[in-house]
Amino acid sequence: MSERKKPRLALIGLILVALIGSATVYLLRPDDSKASEALDKAKDTQKLQSLAELDGKAPSHRNMDVQTWNTAEGAKVMFVEAHELPMFDMRLIFAAGSSQDGNAPGLALLTNAMLNEGVAGKDVGAIAQGFEGLGADFGNGAYKDMAIASLRSLSAADKREPALKLFSDVIGKPTFPADSFARIKNQMLAGFEYQKQSPGKLAGIELMKRLYGDHPYASSSDGTAKTVPAITLAQLRAFHEKAYAAGNVVIALVGDLSRAEAEAIAAQVSSALPKGPALAKIPQPVEPKASVGHIEFPSKQTNLMLAQLGIDRDDPDYAALSMGNQILGGGGFGTRLMSEVREKRGLTYGIYSGFTPMQARGPFMINLQTRAEMSEGTLKLVQDVLADYLKAGPTQKELDDAKRELAGSFPLSTASNADIVGQLGAMGFYNLPLTYLEDFMQQSQSLAVEQVKNALNKHLSTDKMVIVTAGPTVPQKPLPAPSDKPAEQPLGVPEH
Repeated sequence: MSERKKPRLALIGLILVALIGSATVYLLRPDDSKASEALDKAKDTQKLQSLAELDGKAPSHRNMDVQTWNTAEGAKVMFVEAHELPMFDMRLIFAAGSSQDGNAPGLALLTNAMLNEGVAGKDVGAIAQGFEGLGADFGNGAYKDMAIASLRSLSAADKREPALKLFSDVIGKPTFPADSFARIKNQMLAGFEYQKQSPGKLAGIELMKRLYGDHPYASSSDGTAKTVPAITLAQLRAFHEKAYAAGNVVIALVGDLSRAEAEAIAAQVSSALPKGPALAKIPQPVEPKASVGHIEFPSKQTNLMLAQLGIDRDDPDYAALSMGNQILGGGGFGTRLMSEVREKRGLTYGIYSGFTPMQARGPFMINLQTRAEMSEGTLKLVQDVLADYLKAGPTQKELDDAKRELAGSFPLSTASNADIVGQLGAMGFYNLPLTYLEDFMQQSQSLAVEQVKNALNKHLSTDKMVIVTAGPTVPQKPLPAPSDKPAEQPLGVPEH
């Protein structure tokens, strides 16, 4: 049911937009298949840059010649030739996420999960064996804005052509077998039972409801224990016909293909899809009132989530906000939040902040867990750190350090075909310019302290926070004083 993924860099912020699949801020876990690993071993034709070659310079990154066109059926195609490996990656991005669920939360996820459960003459087992026998890898997933289906295959015609035929059938002509439908529904219902034992999940669901109200982003992509049982196969077929139409997809292709071969692949996939136009974009959400909510939960720790509406993907301040957030809490150790809350006081295992720009305004969130008896003081500390940061902005040293970190990690954004196809898909889906990666880098490196400060204050306010906590109601203790060696230490791995 889930798309295979590798951890993506926060510096680009393209993949992150897809990851608010449910109402939490947790990232998807890596789940690379054996087929993918076998294909990756073909990298013996490539050379890694040695440290001696770098000699203190930032590593080089691949210059992408992005080619784009539309198929006869209206699908948008993004293509990069990469002949280093005898393989190709393809990702289809449909505007078919849970924001299109309407009055049936869970419909988009169920439809996407059922794609590879059956086609004419093949059940789910035969489909899996078909891809595996060709050394190919199929992946899929559904999130807030989008649903995806992906294929990784060897590029030799004897492997590529049957893999493409099977892939086209899976995405274009799924049979939605009733037995698989019942099984996946039961799996989802079991997941809802598990959610009851996860204070972080419960807090995240409540947070999104408070933040988005009646907007489509308010609903969890998983649906609910009430909505999922009522969804019918007829609804799945209708949703597939509408949302998986050729006019509603971006096809991203990267690999050992010529332009002519890429055009043929895109045409084959596009023609296999239902005919139809792109779906209308969802509206912008209404600004919510600041609020504080608490979920009583028996635990030694309390989950703290703070959020407000952030930006959409078209916002010109994204580079400045991304850089500013990296300093606040977007990185690891050394950020403002990590330094004040963990390193100086030992109050949490980790604390993170982030913007998630989407088709409409996505959330800005701060997320952590802390000792239940210090939760109120920790919440106040986090709010104070944010307020001080907005008031003063970053220091020149913080900004310079963040720029160096970005410059050093930037080449990893195009280090593999899988990385590139993810970038291409998001660029196409959000209608970003073909030069987006270079533009983002240049904008980020040219930022001044005042620009970052102004952008943060334009889009964030301590008066607009929606706060949800989940944990026990216990007597509170004062926070320890800041120290280079705090007496208190984090409780360890966060509870889930």
